[in-house]
Amino acid sequence: MSFSCPLCHAPLSRQERSFVCPERHQFDIAKEGYVNLLPVQHKRSRYPGDNAQMMQARRAFLDAGHYQPLRDMLATLLQMHLPTQADALLDIGCGEGYYTHAFAEIAGQHGAQAYGLDVSKAAIRAAARRYPQAMFCVASSHRLPFNDNSIDALVRIYAPCKAQELARVVKKEGMVFTAAPGPRHLLELKGLIYDDVQLHAPNSGEIDGFKVVEEHSLSYELSVTGEQAVALLQMTPFAWRAKPEVWEQLAATENFRCQADFSIHCLQRDA
Repeated sequence: MSFSCPLCHAPLSRQERSFVCPERHQFDIAKEGYVNLLPVQHKRSRYPGDNAQMMQARRAFLDAGHYQPLRDMLATLLQMHLPTQADALLDIGCGEGYYTHAFAEIAGQHGAQAYGLDVSKAAIRAAARRYPQAMFCVASSHRLPFNDNSIDALVRIYAPCKAQELARVVKKEGMVFTAAPGPRHLLELKGLIYDDVQLHAPNSGEIDGFKVVEEHSLSYELSVTGEQAVALLQMTPFAWRAKPEVWEQLAATENFRCQADFSIHCLQRDA
């Protein structure tokens, strides 16, 4: 088991329906199958992360297959780079588990346990209920509750994380896979919100303690209904800047077209 105690950082071991450390800190497994490893003193708000409404909007959009090309590319790269025999694969910022469950299938083929981590309790509860093949936890991506040198491969789709935390938990010569917005990602959606639309800055993918071994661009056109366009906006940081008329315009649109553009990097931890 790769979990570590978020309070004292000692390894956690499973005892029936709980995880317990040698200092007797105990974290119960919820009925849905996830564990909450986010102590109240580490929360920045009472209910951090996406709320249930935001989670449901993202799930509806993802279930429609609009980001499946991204999931497929990351799954292919994982299959290529994961060792034949592995212990653990971690998806940070996993949300409701759309990507994690695909990665869990690959992890199982390599003898590894798949983990999904997110700060949103609503998202993790939904993920654990739907995808029992992965182990999900509520936790901060800035304080990963995993033992040192315990993760063979880590996936980070947009999620923030400190470089030193990645280097701590990923094994020597282990892999990190990142996905970030490409320069023209959702350009048309941004055009509804901002007067001066800027391209996303180029992403080198570099992380201290890791070397970039592969980089890829993935671009294609999205064609979505008005309801799906509203869900897409809810998934983005642009939602906070969108005026009411933008939401109304999208909801009334029969077909909204915009660009999906992703920058993907494969990195290997220094030996």
